[in-house]
Amino acid sequence: MVHKQTLYIAILIAATFGFMVGAVYTSFKLAKDSRGSTTVQNPHAQAQAEDDKAAAEAEAGVRILQLEDFLKENPDNAEAWVRLGNIFFDTDRFNDAIDAYERSLELAPGNPYVLTDLGVMHRRNKSPEKAIESFDRAIAAQPDFETARFNKGVVLMHDFNDIPSAIKVWEELVEINPVAEAPNGQLVNLLVEELKQREKE
Repeated sequence: MVHKQTLYIAILIAATFGFMVGAVYTSFKLAKDSRGSTTVQNPHAQAQAEDDKAAAEAEAGVRILQLEDFLKENPDNAEAWVRLGNIFFDTDRFNDAIDAYERSLELAPGNPYVLTDLGVMHRRNKSPEKAIESFDRAIAAQPDFETARFNKGVVLMHDFNDIPSAIKVWEELVEINPVAEAPNGQLVNLLVEELKQREKE
């Protein structure tokens, strides 16, 4: 699950700050160039990509059915609920992922990784308040859990437009780890300085 946290959140930092962060599973579309024309795609490559996507979706469907069958007989298996939630996460089934993660947390409370993934799903499901609540639960369970703190700052900045609170959250992150990095490798302390400078303008 760690791989999802590092990006996670499918969340983008504004381009005005010179970088983007997002969940590993966020899909990016080709942007138009400066003349307004779209990038020409190789039809064979596009067809192959569509075939690969269909195969991945079919495989995910099989895995979902297998896990659901297993959970009918083993409803108290927290790890199986996490795995089911992860597949729903990967296939953008937000509500199903949320339900699966919540079931897991009922059985094994306080897992910061699951709580952070839950927050990502709430955010992508257009429930930023619940996302913040999930990240706070992750931080309470493990105060030095950097991913939850970083993602909380992203939601505060983008969904609530609360730059001062985002700065505060990231400053606390830097106190825990002075060399904490955003998923693109930029140091969080430099991001904080950029935001502070922007607030002065």
